[in-house]
Amino acid sequence: MSDEALALNIENIITDSDLDGVVTGAILRRWWPNSEIIFGHPGNLRAGMMDHLINRNTAICDLPRHPNCGLSIDHHQSNEPKEGIISDTVVLWQQTPSAARIAYNMLKDKIDLSDLTEMMIWVDKLDGGAITIEDFMGNNSVMWLGRIIGDDKDITLKILEKIQQRISVEEILLIPEISEKINERRRKQDILTKVISENIQIIDRLAIARLENLKLRSNGYHVTAIAGKDCDACLVIHGDIGAGFNEEGSYPVSASFYTNSFIHRLGGIFDLTKLATKFDNDGGGHANACGCRIKPIINGSVVNREVTRGDIQENINQWLEMWSQR
Repeated sequence: MSDEALALNIENIITDSDLDGVVTGAILRRWWPNSEIIFGHPGNLRAGMMDHLINRNTAICDLPRHPNCGLSIDHHQSNEPKEGIISDTVVLWQQTPSAARIAYNMLKDKIDLSDLTEMMIWVDKLDGGAITIEDFMGNNSVMWLGRIIGDDKDITLKILEKIQQRISVEEILLIPEISEKINERRRKQDILTKVISENIQIIDRLAIARLENLKLRSNGYHVTAIAGKDCDACLVIHGDIGAGFNEEGSYPVSASFYTNSFIHRLGGIFDLTKLATKFDNDGGGHANACGCRIKPIINGSVVNREVTRGDIQENINQWLEMWSQR
């Protein structure tokens, strides 16, 4: 299957704008150097907003598979190929810690990827939920690079291109505009800690961080580091009420779920995808890290109207009820 994939004429690569997606795109760009990089999001991909960009010369990485693409590289549990579905797409799905690991394994015997050996360890750890509290609080270069990826598309693309060009992470961090972003993120890290601490509550060992309409995002590591041993998992609400995927600087109000991997090193006590797919058919991810959009619901059923602030609490109430049955 790998040889079949490498024989494709890939002209554009649609990939997630997180560290895993960026490293995956950079690896593929070494094999298809003239391909165009396009950053996508599971929501706008599933909503059909990227259909016009996708054909048999398109690779989609670390994102839901599209029936018209030529190559799909993914590792998310909820995107595992279903038996009986016939498609011309070359599907490389594996239960690996990261999508980048699939791309790396596909090409490591074809081209020199030795410069990525250490980076791949950290990409796997970050995306696979294997970061320790010491890792999170430390000063690892890949960790800090991952924290600024996705904030600015131009910066994110520059980072991808530098990885493609075999520039080391340490050298990338010294590029003036990237160094400036790192310094800005270091300052924001303290602010984010304060905001999370002021907007978090722990109910039945589920830490809930309400960050909607604050123009701030947090991963599960930061929330569970603050909640500590009092939580087994966390729920982060982020995005903007009333926003759409195509609005600059905004995205729909959403929820992300994460196991507290600092205390559950081998996986959580509850399959969080059950929460992420309860109301959103496009929700999903991994059992220990997943997400979905907030949906308008009445009496536990999704209705067709705009999301309100009350819907956020109603979604949370329903998820807490499911969580209590663990």
